[in-house]
Amino acid sequence: MKKFGLIGYPLTHSFSEKYFTEKFKKEGLEEEFSYEAFPMPNLSELPELIKRNPDLCGLNVTVPHKIGVMYYLDKIDPAAKEIDAVNCIKIVNSHPVEAFFSGELSSLQVRLEGYNTDAYGFEMSLKPLLKNHHPKALILGAGGAARAVAYVLNKLGISFKSVSRRSIKKQLSYEQITPDMIKERLLIINTTPVGTYPNITQAPEIPYDALTSKHILYDLVYNPEETEFLKRGREHGAITKNGLEMLHIQAEKAWEIWNS
Repeated sequence: MKKFGLIGYPLTHSFSEKYFTEKFKKEGLEEEFSYEAFPMPNLSELPELIKRNPDLCGLNVTVPHKIGVMYYLDKIDPAAKEIDAVNCIKIVNSHPVEAFFSGELSSLQVRLEGYNTDAYGFEMSLKPLLKNHHPKALILGAGGAARAVAYVLNKLGISFKSVSRRSIKKQLSYEQITPDMIKERLLIINTTPVGTYPNITQAPEIPYDALTSKHILYDLVYNPEETEFLKRGREHGAITKNGLEMLHIQAEKAWEIWNS
């Protein structure tokens, strides 16, 4: 049986485990494939995890390991390298003779290939919402998911400013966001975990009163279905979307990568 899994910490609410378990059941693949969540506080546990699970063929990667995991990879897809974050790993079994001639010698006798399916999922779910009046955006957050979002906005020709808790280099702090900035940038993407269950009353601190019906508020959070961030946007007439469709699309992209 081929095994797939998820690494990150904590993994109290694993979308991926539920999604793939249901997918295998629905498609009659339960005898061929399985999926398991592997809570991993420290990335140094990754080699041992792979040794203990020789049937492991692929991993999803979630916070806080999307950036640090690249240290352990033998190959990184060009897009993931540009994003500088990986959320999907394909585990390829290496034959000793082939590994010798390729120069890829490893005690694990596997090759770890890194990809970023977050960017693909975000792009496919965002594009249908975009209008001509969305040439400028704000990205809330500065983690691995924010890097994938920035990559997509650059690809689509949308200029953006990044916002974090502290003002560093080109990043703004939340205190620097003015109503005029909100009025000018009609696409706002939250890539932070703020507002995730059980902290459902929390929301990024921006001037919500400056929102209009021309705004799009996109939240990568999907639990709850409508975060406080999206609720405040809806109350001002903005178009809102959570990250659930993005997760579905990126999961199917990961499945495609693992089976290619």
